[in-house]
Amino acid sequence: MRLFALIGYPLTHSFSKKYFTEKFEKEGIAESKYELLELPDYHNFPALIAAHPTLVGLNVTIPHKQNVIPFLDELDEASAARIGAVNTIKILPDGRLKGFNTDYYGFRLSLEQWLSGLQLQATSLKALVLGNGGAAKAVLTALTDVGIEYQIVSRQSASTTLGYDQLTPEIMATYRLIINTSPVGTYPKVDECPAIPYQYVGENHLLYDLVYNPAETLFLQRGKQNGAHTHNGLPMLHLQAEKAWEIWND
Repeated sequence: MRLFALIGYPLTHSFSKKYFTEKFEKEGIAESKYELLELPDYHNFPALIAAHPTLVGLNVTIPHKQNVIPFLDELDEASAARIGAVNTIKILPDGRLKGFNTDYYGFRLSLEQWLSGLQLQATSLKALVLGNGGAAKAVLTALTDVGIEYQIVSRQSASTTLGYDQLTPEIMATYRLIINTSPVGTYPKVDECPAIPYQYVGENHLLYDLVYNPAETLFLQRGKQNGAHTHNGLPMLHLQAEKAWEIWND
């Protein structure tokens, strides 16, 4: 039996087990199982690996996308090494652990498909990236690769980071693509949203939320009410999951 699993904490909002279990059934993939393995303390990662000898692949979610890196033997140069965050781990036949980042792949492809559908050129946009965690790192790398200038926004301002209270009407008009990479608004806290000044969001804006549960977050609802184009994280999630499956079986 080949075991695949998701690690993170907490895992109450995860779609991965349902997605892969249904995939195994639908595609007739035998001797494969997907589990949720909560990991409150990342220091216990080696013990978790040792306790599950049939593990061949892991997905990694909040808050461990950066924490697990020191425990890995190798990083994929094209994704995880560039980004500095891991969301997929392949356990090689000799037991070595190799880290990948399929968030990059899923975000970039879903963004390009969305912009193509809207008949927009990526290079015509500038982006505000809300949050600066592991998911943001993949997003920033993808934005750089498609030629979109960006500005990070976080609760704490810094030399290269704006605080939410620094988002002026001029900044909001300049940065038309707004991407939420934070978990704010995720079920069950569906009545929360990033603290951008929504009164300056209009029909020229594009709001992309990496959150997929609920399908329409308060962030997207408020944008849509003001005429903005909106896009949720589900297409990205499906794309990154399929990329992980490809990596595990390569």
